[in-house]
Amino acid sequence: MRNQTRVLPWTTPEGNPCVLVGPGTGFMSRMADNIESVQLGMAGDLLGHAADTISDPNSTPEELRFVAARLTESLREVHRIAESRGDRLSSLDDPDVDDVDDSDDEGPQLPAEAFG
Repeated sequence: MRNQTRVLPWTTPEGNPCVLVGPGTGFMSRMADNIESVQLGMAGDLLGHAADTISDPNSTPEELRFVAARLTESLREVHRIAESRGDRLSSLDDPDVDDVDDSDDEGPQLPAEAFG
């Protein structure tokens, strides 16, 4: 196994990113996976709540600002997760990838730009 760099789904008290270097199989990686799962689940729940608040004509400006603030926090977390996963995917360096014969593969092909 080789080491990989992973941006963790939390920051330091000063707001700086936390980074883990390792094979991606240890306790901290599993904890980060669990926290990312919770953050993504909460983001989904928040979307429903935000839609309800926005569509309610009786929502107050304070309620709308509150939901906007929570959406901003959630988007920041989801963005950090997406960037971290994208970085980990782009850092994969499988030397055998070019040697694979995929001429029988009829699936859609994504352009290289889709991977960062």
